[in-house]
Amino acid sequence: MPRHLAITLLALALLLPATPGRAELALSDDVGQQLTLPGPARRIVSLAPHVTELIYAAGAGPALVGAVDYSDYPAAARSVKRVGSYVRVDLEAIAALKPDLVIGWRSGNPATQLERLRALGLPVYINEPRSLEAVAHSLRQIGILAGTQDEANAAAERFLAHRNALHARFAGRAPVPVFYQIWNQPLMTINGHHLISDVIRLCGGRNVFDKLDVLAPKIGVEAVLAADPEAIVASGMGESRPEWLDDWRKWRTLTAVQRDNLFFVPPDLIQRHTPRILDGADMLCAHLDTARTRRTGQR
Repeated sequence: MPRHLAITLLALALLLPATPGRAELALSDDVGQQLTLPGPARRIVSLAPHVTELIYAAGAGPALVGAVDYSDYPAAARSVKRVGSYVRVDLEAIAALKPDLVIGWRSGNPATQLERLRALGLPVYINEPRSLEAVAHSLRQIGILAGTQDEANAAAERFLAHRNALHARFAGRAPVPVFYQIWNQPLMTINGHHLISDVIRLCGGRNVFDKLDVLAPKIGVEAVLAADPEAIVASGMGESRPEWLDDWRKWRTLTAVQRDNLFFVPPDLIQRHTPRILDGADMLCAHLDTARTRRTGQR
C-alpha cells in the first residue's frame, strides 16, 4: 500500500467515532456469589414470579425469554415461555432457550437445581431481598445486568420515595402487635427476617413471631393464643379474603377477635418482593391505623 494512502486511511480512522464494545460486568448476587458476564444480558430466564416482575420494573422485559408458572405481572409476562415452576424448573426447557443469564430465588428454588444450571455452564444470579431497601437494590442490580440502568435506577428511586413517605407518616405511631398468617393448614407465619416483617415495621407494627429462627415457620394455634396479637393479617391465594381468616372468631379471648381486627391484604401485593409490595404496605398501614382507632377511638 502506498505510504500516502496508508496515512490517509489512518487519518480517516481517527476521525471516526469509537464503536463501544460490550464491557464485562462483574457483581455479587444476594448470597455473595460473584457473577461475571461478557456484557449486558440479552436473553434472561426468571425462576420466580417476583423476579419476573422485577425484571419488567427494571426495564428489562424485552430480554425475558423464559419464566416460571404464576409469572403473571405485568400482563406481558403471561405470554413468556414457561420453564416449569419455581420449585421444579424444567432444565431442558431452560437450556433450549440459550439464556445468557438465569435469575433464581434462594428461598424458593431448590439449591440442587440451581447447581445443575451452573453445571450446564449457565450464569446464575440469586435474588433474595429481605428488606425494602433490598428491593430497590434488586432493581438496580438487574438494571446493571441487563444494561437498563437508567430505567432501573428511576424505578428504585420512586420505590424508595414511596417507602420514605410511609415511614414519615407511620413510624411514630403506637406499635400494634401483629400476627401475619400465610396459610391455615399448616398454620404458617413469618419471622423478623422476612421482607413482610419489614413492611409491618414500616407501618408501626410488631411481628409477634419475629424471634423465631425459621423464615416462614409452621406454628400451632396455642402459640397464637399465647402471643395474643392485636391484629391478625392474612393473605391467602388470590384477590378474595380467605374464608379461614374468620376461623379465629371461635377464639373469643384473642384481642384481635374482640376488636374485629382480622384483616386481609392480597398476596400479590404483600408476598412478592417487588415495587408493588408498597401497595400492600399502603393497605396494611391503613389496617393497623384502624386497629389503633379501635383501642380508644384515637390513633
